[in-house]
Amino acid sequence: MKAPQFPSLSTERAFRYNFELQKMLTGKQLLLEELPFSMEEIQKHHDHGYFLYRKGINRDRLSCTRCGTTDPARFAEFPCSRCGKVEMYCRKCLMMGRMSECTLLVSWAGPQPEFNRSVEPLQWDGQLSAGQKIASRRVAEAVENSSELLVWAVAGAGKTEVLFAGIAQALSTGKRVCVGTPRTDVVLELAPRFEKVFPGIKIAALYGGSEDRHEYAQLTIATTHQLLRFYRAFDVMIVDEVDAFPYSIDETLQYAVKQSRKLKSSLIYLTATPNKQWQKECRLGKRDFVTIPARYHRRPLPVPSFKWAGNWEKKLNKGRLPVPLIKWIEQRLASGKQALIFAPKISAMGKILTILRQLNPLIESIHAEDPDRKDKVMKFRNKNIPILLTTTILERGVTIPDIDVAVIGSEDRIFTESALVQIAGRAGRSAEYPTGDVTFFHYGKTEAMLSARGQIMIMNKEGIEKGLIDI
Repeated sequence: MKAPQFPSLSTERAFRYNFELQKMLTGKQLLLEELPFSMEEIQKHHDHGYFLYRKGINRDRLSCTRCGTTDPARFAEFPCSRCGKVEMYCRKCLMMGRMSECTLLVSWAGPQPEFNRSVEPLQWDGQLSAGQKIASRRVAEAVENSSELLVWAVAGAGKTEVLFAGIAQALSTGKRVCVGTPRTDVVLELAPRFEKVFPGIKIAALYGGSEDRHEYAQLTIATTHQLLRFYRAFDVMIVDEVDAFPYSIDETLQYAVKQSRKLKSSLIYLTATPNKQWQKECRLGKRDFVTIPARYHRRPLPVPSFKWAGNWEKKLNKGRLPVPLIKWIEQRLASGKQALIFAPKISAMGKILTILRQLNPLIESIHAEDPDRKDKVMKFRNKNIPILLTTTILERGVTIPDIDVAVIGSEDRIFTESALVQIAGRAGRSAEYPTGDVTFFHYGKTEAMLSARGQIMIMNKEGIEKGLIDI
């Protein structure tokens, strides 16, 4: 099949275009083979200037138009059956369909569908804390001014509620909004929450395998991977958990966020743990930001304590755990207080679990490859598991009302400042149980440990100074 030539971008107003094609392609960048329309229909729209075509691979500077990668290791050659030449293709985004030199990305160049403007799209009767109210106003201002804002909110501060007013403002003025997050489980959690508070708004939830893939919605909740399919689509782009893996280290996902925004749009980042560079930019006034330094229940964040555990891996290989850790666990079991214990390596968890089950046979462990992990988390929520041993898979996104937290081997490099702040943030989240013990058992203090504790203490100090924490 011969690919169409690049069109002029002037559209003929008298042309009766296909509304289904318009909805499918507006704000998108798709491959020709992804369009469920005849070549005759596609060619007709092309001839009238309603399609924008962009080459998939730029060989001159070797870059992929869809995912933005410029890493030579991400490209390879193959004999193309379509054009008969040996071409370069991108291996980075291959799972979304092969992007090669003769591949065209298709976007809509005609008029965009308009959304029905709801005067009061938000149906929520909840109350914001004083800190949330300040952040909510700043988010609304960023939406109105098409500007950039970082919302730096402590774990458990209620970031989602802070977005409601700004999103409502955007929807009421006909703007298109996207909330992007690195993780599928967050999409699955957020979608029903937004459907409940914006009942009259069409919402698409996009993740690998989702059925909303071709929906044209005014409010989109998507993994950042899914944003690779969008092109200049959104008036408001919100990126949740901007510090989380893989978004924090994957330039392709950051590129996806950038190209899915309209040229004039607002960009709002949410995080409890901005990286060092962003923290520095905030201090120097180079990045517009707002903090929520306290939780809604007005109690300070639990500050981690450090306890020397010696060479715990050597002890573990001999079938033992450090005495301070054993005592810490025994105290929780005796008092009936549930606890999360974070370990740095899956390979060590089996040995650790064997020892812990000598203290209580109901203790369990989970990691990313555990097929029963969701069931175990539910049992933990229901208090059927007294202590849960976990990897960093539970460093965020899980809220248990009344738990203590420990880290074994907090000196390990997997426990970054961000990870340790998030782990500490599992404790004291509930208004009924606003306190909790957080202990880092270590074989030598690291900069990440010190920085994590320092960040938590700074937030507590700011919360007290702003009158957001009761002392």
